Amino acid sequence: MTHQDPIFDPEEQERQARARQIAATKIFDAPLDPASLGIEPLAGMTNRNYLVSAGGKRYVVRIPGAGTEEYIDRQADEEAGRLTSEIGVNAPLIWYDPATGAQITRFIDGAEPMSPAIFAAPKAVEQAALAFRKLHGCGRRLKNDFDEKQVAQDYLDVLNARAARLPEGYEAVQARAEAIREALRASAQPKVPCHNDPAPENLVYTGERAYILDWEFAGNNDPYWDIADLSVETGFSEDQDRHFLRVYLGREPTDADYGRVVCYKALAFLLWTLWGCLQEANKNPRPAYHFASYWDYAMDRFTRCQAIMNAPEFPALLRAVREGAG
Repeated sequence: MTHQDPIFDPEEQERQARARQIAATKIFDAPLDPASLGIEPLAGMTNRNYLVSAGGKRYVVRIPGAGTEEYIDRQADEEAGRLTSEIGVNAPLIWYDPATGAQITRFIDGAEPMSPAIFAAPKAVEQAALAFRKLHGCGRRLKNDFDEKQVAQDYLDVLNARAARLPEGYEAVQARAEAIREALRASAQPKVPCHNDPAPENLVYTGERAYILDWEFAGNNDPYWDIADLSVETGFSEDQDRHFLRVYLGREPTDADYGRVVCYKALAFLLWTLWGCLQEANKNPRPAYHFASYWDYAMDRFTRCQAIMNAPEFPALLRAVREGAG
């Protein structure tokens, strides 16, 4: 995994001390001296993750970010983490605290976070497709369903309660999204276990295999949401989208298949617009990716949502989805 330089302010030192204490008391039957453990910050957006060396092995300790208790179901998060560890698409889950969302997972040696540069290799796209096919085809059910419209409303309720700002024109774009939802409902897919937040940093790659991490948004959903959201966060081209679908489906994708991805991409951009606004309202100090602030992130997502809706080819793809035709 890619390391970030730690910010040695009092809050960061407190988080690192907490991570050491958790690792020292929860990994082994006999407690260790926290000071004896090596610790390094790892990449992350909402949460803080730390690589901890203990007993000759390496683990990742997650400290949940500020405000996450407002929108994360910790019981569902734990259930998803355990199920996905069991089926082999997640890092092995060692310990979980349902009261706070702190957790310990085994570090996957030789793995690094996936990125647009890594996904430039077709094999990386293929391995991610196989990991999601294994997840979606596991035949299990999760505690919660994931409904992007309901999640958006939950975010909006928090934002409105704080009188937080929204992008200009948000309500009009949300109204246009209803036509997309109607087309998707007309050709509904069975709901299966989904990650629902497959940003590239939530996947790691060994060069031979992809793993999916961080299951805070997990729930039963249309599997095409995961495919679309990975595309959104990684910046896939149409060729990459179609290659992913080809491996995932085991056949050539139809226009309805590809259109379903495009429709969910628009809805994902719209949902993460609100998530960015919420991070801004929570004063999350570490903006996503290259953005100067979470407001900039939110505006980028909002602009890209509108670009999909306004694209000249979008009406035909929407029609193909509605009709379920190739």
